[in-house]
Amino acid sequence: MTIEQHIEELRAELNNTLDAVERREIEAELQFAQADLAVLVAEQEGVISAEPPF
Repeated sequence: MTIEQHIEELRAELNNTLDAVERREIEAELQFAQADLAVLVAEQEGVISAEPPF
């Protein structure tokens, strides 16, 4: 599963959940997945380096 697919699944789960606790958990996981995707895109575009600075 790609990160994009994971994000779409989390969005679908978020739209279908009524439980407040579960909703917060899904929102947090969605934010982490979106941050991971942003890092991957930045690495591919050369904006950031995946190598440690030392």
